[in-house]
Amino acid sequence: MSVEQSTGTDPGPRSGTPGGAGGPARGTGVSFTEADERKRQGVRRMKTIATGLLAFATVVFALATWADAAGAGAWAGYVAAAAEAGMVGALADWFAVTALFRRPFGLPIPHTAIIPTKKDVFGKSLGDFVGDNFLSPSVVRARLDAIGVARRLGEWLAAPGSAERVTREAAAALRGVIAVLRDEDVQAVVAEAVTRRAAATPVAEPAGRLLGKVVADGGHHGVVDLLAVRVHHWLTEHHEDIVQRVTQKTPGWTPKFIDHQVGERVYKELMRFVTDIRDDPEHPARGAVDNFLADFAAELQHDPETIARVERAKADLLQRQEVQDLIASSWAAVRTLVLGAAEDENSELRRRLRDGLRSFGARLATDTRLQAKADGWLQDAAAYVVDTYREEITALISDTVAGWDADDASRKIEANVGRDLQFIRINGTVVGAAAGLLIHTVALALGG
Repeated sequence: MSVEQSTGTDPGPRSGTPGGAGGPARGTGVSFTEADERKRQGVRRMKTIATGLLAFATVVFALATWADAAGAGAWAGYVAAAAEAGMVGALADWFAVTALFRRPFGLPIPHTAIIPTKKDVFGKSLGDFVGDNFLSPSVVRARLDAIGVARRLGEWLAAPGSAERVTREAAAALRGVIAVLRDEDVQAVVAEAVTRRAAATPVAEPAGRLLGKVVADGGHHGVVDLLAVRVHHWLTEHHEDIVQRVTQKTPGWTPKFIDHQVGERVYKELMRFVTDIRDDPEHPARGAVDNFLADFAAELQHDPETIARVERAKADLLQRQEVQDLIASSWAAVRTLVLGAAEDENSELRRRLRDGLRSFGARLATDTRLQAKADGWLQDAAAYVVDTYREEITALISDTVAGWDADDASRKIEANVGRDLQFIRINGTVVGAAAGLLIHTVALALGG
């Protein structure tokens, strides 16, 4: 097996391992993209150059040694020494670079194939490094403070077109959420939530306090006036009906004209009574209504029996199917309203959202106190996330690396850093040759 077979030219994917462009490596999560393949080609070119330089140093060493033995002169010794040292440096650096990714010549030499054999350790170390140096609350706080997220966000929101873009994306997201929701599920949730909330909320005492306040302020007088007017109009329009109904209730043995007179008398008394109530703000009937409402308001607040009766009536009302259907059907109206507002760019909802975002952005871009608050909230949230989930994040890194196939991961890494590593081999050849020439020169000078 030659040096080139081991490390000089990349042998490419192993048999049965799809390591070409875009092919996944054994289904382990390591994949070779087109960019990786281009990098692998670059690594192969650099390996060819480095190996060619080693071959060149070998040829020069052989020729210089032959020339020195043939008595060509002192220069041959200098060239041979430089070439020999260059060969040693090239071979040493080839071994060092190769040992990172595989065993040179396939020999079980200790401390070789470092990446494949230490992959899991590297993954754990990488996870710990990221956790200690990037997922530290102090580091995250300092970085966010330096960035000034709130100010930048405010400037972006205040810029022309930004608020429109956010509104457009928010409307699309809202439409998507509503589209995936099943109406029957939402209706059931809404009905259950409204019913539970209404059942748990007392209505008697609040209604009593409200009624008491209305009565104390005379706010019900307008309703009484309206009722009196409406009753007066009704009596006026149904004169004959009322007289006829009264006549029907009289004894059968009384003369008809007497029955009619009685009906007319009853009707006139009703009209007089209602007219007096309508025209006289101080009418005793109005006072009776005031007293009744005031007493009822007090009972709603303080009488356990009245309170219990009202709460039972509320519970019975909520259990009626008509009420449940009404509550459930409210979702359809809300859904239609929200969808229409979200789809219409000129709707009041989207207009107010755009104006609000733009106004908030302008304030956030200039108000240092608001910036400090927003940055503080963001830093607290970020610090909580990294402090709470740091182990899960670092475990994701180490577990992902541990799940990779060792050889495929090694080739993936080599494709990304191998080109630079080949410069170590080139530098080793050049520096070795220069060092060999210097050592040979010093040795001859000291020996001469």
